[in-house]
Amino acid sequence: MQFVDYAKIHVKAGDGGRGCISFRREKHVPRGGPNGGDGGRGGHAIVKATNELNTLLDLRYRREYKAERGRHGMGKKMHGENGEDLIIPVPVGTLIKDADSEEIITDLDSEGSSFIVARGGRGGLGNAHFATPVRKAPRFAQPGEKGEERWLVFELKLLADVGLIGLPNSGKSTLISVISSAKPKIASYPFTTLVPNLGVVKLENFRSFVVADIPGLIGGAHKGVGLGFQFLRHVERTSILLHLVDISDMAGGDPVDNYEKINKELGLYSSLLLDKHQAVVATKLDIADKKRLDRLKRYCKINGIDFFVVSAVIGEGVKKLLTYLSVKVEEERKRIASKI
Repeated sequence: MQFVDYAKIHVKAGDGGRGCISFRREKHVPRGGPNGGDGGRGGHAIVKATNELNTLLDLRYRREYKAERGRHGMGKKMHGENGEDLIIPVPVGTLIKDADSEEIITDLDSEGSSFIVARGGRGGLGNAHFATPVRKAPRFAQPGEKGEERWLVFELKLLADVGLIGLPNSGKSTLISVISSAKPKIASYPFTTLVPNLGVVKLENFRSFVVADIPGLIGGAHKGVGLGFQFLRHVERTSILLHLVDISDMAGGDPVDNYEKINKELGLYSSLLLDKHQAVVATKLDIADKKRLDRLKRYCKINGIDFFVVSAVIGEGVKKLLTYLSVKVEEERKRIASKI
C-alpha cells in the first residue's frame, strides 16, 4: 500500500432542515392553531482516529466530504430527523489544521479519539413556536441554518517509542528487520527507504515497544531537500532517537561530521528534537574501519553520549542494544505518564 502522510480536503456539515408552516385541520376543531414542526439538525463532520489505518491514502483520492442535511419539519408538530453525522476515519497520530489560518484544530493521538471539524446547521423552528395571544396564526417559520464548511490539512505523524535516524544507507532498514517483524525494502544504494517503516520489538514478559525507521536524511532536509521535512515530522512523535552511523570501510565522509550533520538538520527543523534522549549506534561492525570506529567512540565518550556498536547482519551487539532500549523506553513512558 502506498504511504501518504499529507492530505488536504474540503468538509461540509449538513444544513439544518426547514421549519414547517402548518395549521390544524380537524373536523371538530373549527379554528385550529399552528402545528408546524421543527427542522432537524444537519449532520456533523467528525474525524475519528483508528489503528486500522496507517496512511492518509483515502483522503488523497477523495477531496470532498459532505454530511447529510437535516429533514424538514412537518405538520402535527412532527420534527424532522437530524442528518446522519459523517465519520472520517484517519490513522492514530493525525494532526488536523485549518488550511487557511494554519491553526491546529486537534491532534488525534489515541485510538478512538474524535473531533467535530464542522458542525451541522441548526434546524429551523416551525410556526407552532411563534404563536402568541396576539398572533394566533403565524404564517412563517425559520429556514434551517447552513452547516459549517472549511478546508482542512491532515498531517500524519507516526507514533513510536524509538526513531531510527541517520544518513541514507546507514543500516536503519537492516536493523529494524532484525529486531522486529518489519520487512522493509533493503538495497545497497541511498534512499532505499522512501516511506517510514514501523516495527514492533517483542521482549520478555509480554513487553514490547515500537520502532520507526525514518527514511535517510541529508543536508538541507529541514528545507525539503532529499526526502526533507515530509519525514522529519515523524521524528517529532518518537520518544527516543537512535542515531545510526555507518563505520564501514566503504562509508563516505567523517563519521563525526555525518553525525553532526543530521543533528544540525534536526535542530533547524525544530529545536525540541534536540531535547529528546539520543544514543549513537555504530553500524556494520562486520566490515568496520577501526579508525572510523575509534573516532566516533571517542567523540561520544567526550560528549557523554550513550554509544553502541552493532552488526545487524551477524547479530553482534544487538541484544545489548535491545536491553538498553527496553530500559530507556520504560523510563520514558513513566516520565510521560507522570505528566498526565
